[in-house]
Amino acid sequence: MTSTDVYGGLVRPAPGAVRRVHFHDPDAPVARVVTPSVFVAVREEQGRLLLVRRCDSGAWELPGGRVDVGESAVRTAVRETAEEAGLRVRITGLVGLFTDPTHVVEAASGEEIRQQFVVCFHAWVIWGRPHPDGHETCDAAWFDPEDVASLTLELGARRFVQHALAGASEPYLE
Repeated sequence: MTSTDVYGGLVRPAPGAVRRVHFHDPDAPVARVVTPSVFVAVREEQGRLLLVRRCDSGAWELPGGRVDVGESAVRTAVRETAEEAGLRVRITGLVGLFTDPTHVVEAASGEEIRQQFVVCFHAWVIWGRPHPDGHETCDAAWFDPEDVASLTLELGARRFVQHALAGASEPYLE
């Protein structure tokens, strides 16, 4: 398989390809597109936080992804959590809006360089047990908030998690 094989209208990454995330990196490539995305800070009764581990990089992050044309941000949050972690959730609030133009992501395919534009939500699990999708996510699990600091997270993802766990009364806005 090559980096130009197409599936679902997207370019399939070459085997072993990893997306590259740049955050305040002076050597980052220039983004060519702004992509609206959502991430979801899902909690459960014991106060644990749901994280998923990316298959391409092995890094942990909140479940989430791109908003599809014709889809609301809230609907995307529910869909992405179901797809990546196997859980049905109820969105309960807003963690924040993260639009730092120096948060740049190079797709694993090498075909896209995008500026992140992230809406991060709080959510409560309704039903299900965490399990990965086996495509984007290779693991999904609950974590006690104090254990999250020891995990491998990309800098952008770490910011989302820190703000989600901060317990602020107002959403973070940038």
